[in-house]
Amino acid sequence: MFKRNKPKPLRIDTLIGAQTHVVGDIHFKGGFHVDGQVQGNVDAAQDSGATLSVSDGGVIEGSVAVPNVILSGTVKGDICGYDRVELGATARVSGNVYYGLIEMAMGAEINGKLIHQPRTGPEGSEHSQEAPALAARS
Repeated sequence: MFKRNKPKPLRIDTLIGAQTHVVGDIHFKGGFHVDGQVQGNVDAAQDSGATLSVSDGGVIEGSVAVPNVILSGTVKGDICGYDRVELGATARVSGNVYYGLIEMAMGAEINGKLIHQPRTGPEGSEHSQEAPALAARS
């Protein structure tokens, strides 16, 4: 009667280990997982279907602009999840969250605004306006 789509297993193409500290902006495709620390902006093309996942101990100090975000760690900056943002119970965000769809577990913290960016078009991948997190970088 009620069928729920099972999420696809997370594909990880790039991994930042727990003892790793990266300084600089990161542009990626595919799956990107952060267990360590990134000081810089993290982004992927809006129509790429890319996924960023940040574990409990992972920290990003910079803005994030990625189609899919799965956050259990900390982001100190704005998040723009073009398609979907999932915030786990240990997620901490110091910044605004721009999202197409959002899922938030009890315990997640956001110190900023939640701003819905409606998806438009036949595939739902285009937004009606560019999120400020990206406009500042152009």
